[in-house]
Parts: sequence; structure tokens; C-alpha cells
Amino acid sequence: MKISVLVILVLTFFCCQQQPKTNPIVGTWKLVYAATNENDSITIKDLSNTQFIKIINETHFAFFNQQNDGNENYYSGAGTYTLTDNDYEETLSFTSVEAIKNHRFSFNIQIKEDSLIQSGVELIKEAGIDRTIVEKYIRIQ
Repeated sequence: MKISVLVILVLTFFCCQQQPKTNPIVGTWKLVYAATNENDSITIKDLSNTQFIKIINETHFAFFNQQNDGNENYYSGAGTYTLTDNDYEETLSFTSVEAIKNHRFSFNIQIKEDSLIQSGVELIKEAGIDRTIVEKYIRIQ
């Protein structure tokens, strides 16, 4: 009797343990909307002929952009990130644009079901970049 009670208690303990929380940003995301506010002008990116994918794991991110009909205007980048609550910061370690290499980009993110919304200011004086962005992604994996 004592053994069966002990077995029940042990099974209850293991069954009721909470699974570790997974990082909600981890996944593969497809850009579905991008707005840039620069020089008092808002530009909405035309995504009808391009694919922009962002892949995020526990410590790193990578993004890829390519036109649907060729290799022209292909670009990509990758690096590490930190996430504290809704504060998301990317350090772009791999890119062909030297002026933004190793730059830290700080964003605010919101995750709602299968959507990721990323917004923030991109300010890189050396590259002549001073803009506010809003990007919306859907989870594809």
C-alpha cells in the first residue's frame, strides 16, 4: 500500500511539472508588411515579387531577401540577439554592407498568435540611415 501511494505521488509530481517555457520568438517568419518612415515620408515595401524570411533560434537570427524572378537584389544578414520582455536587440555580425556590420538594432516586438510585429528606430550615422520601421511577419514554422 505504501509503495503504491509513493508511486502515485511520484507520477503525479512528474505529470504535473510545467514544461519549460519556450522562447516565443524562435521560429521561421515570413515578412508580410514593411513600412519605413524616413525624411517625413512613409514607404510601404512592395512584397509582391520578393520573399523575405527571418529565421530565429535561441541565440541567433538570419534573414534572406530575394526576388521571385531572379537573383538580382538578393541580400541577407545574420547575427545574435537578446530578448528581454518586448525589447529585442539584434547585433548584425554577418552582412556585405560594411557600414552596418556589428551594429546593434533595438526594436520593440509583439507576438500575437502566429504574428510577429517588430518596430523601432534604425539610426546609423556612418551609413546615412535614420528611419523608423514597422515590420509584420507570420510564422511559417
